[in-house]
Amino acid sequence: MIKLDWKKVNGLIPAIIQDHQSLQVLMLGYMNEEALKISQSTGFATFFSRTRQCIWTKGETSGNKLAIKKIVHDCDNDTLLILAENKGPTCHLGRNSCFLDAPSSINVIKNLEQTIDHRIEEADMSSYTYQLFKDGIKEIAKKVTEEAGEVSIAAVTKDGRVISESADLMYHLLVMLRAQNLNYSDVLDELELRSK
Repeated sequence: MIKLDWKKVNGLIPAIIQDHQSLQVLMLGYMNEEALKISQSTGFATFFSRTRQCIWTKGETSGNKLAIKKIVHDCDNDTLLILAENKGPTCHLGRNSCFLDAPSSINVIKNLEQTIDHRIEEADMSSYTYQLFKDGIKEIAKKVTEEAGEVSIAAVTKDGRVISESADLMYHLLVMLRAQNLNYSDVLDELELRSK
């Protein structure tokens, strides 16, 4: 990492924490040189508390740690952007982000995954999601194949259903991932590996 301008920031550099997948801004903290070194050596975001005047690792009491994926600096070398995976709500109020309406590119997917989980846990026989899950992986896989075919047909025939059929495919794909104890973030991790 390039030499940071610690003098300019009186020894405390602002560190913006961003979800490495959704790009949602999670929080803002401050690091001194020691906190940055600890963050780099442990792989978990560690800060300097301006109110308590001490070093602290995010999640040391709650368990909701921020696993660092990448650290970058701004053009003036006086601010850090830390891409991280949050291991639970980042905000002490139980929210994903300390910024109430911070945009996220995959909130819709996360919400849908939570709904799928909820339907499965409820075990309500009237729920399509639960029925599909209960029917097993072979039936779920058939639906994914069927929906992929519908997307392809809609694209070729230009019948205006590409978006709605793609939404159906995404839903069934998420159910299939859930049945395999996987989720959308696992797919994003794989895509990230392939992009390197």
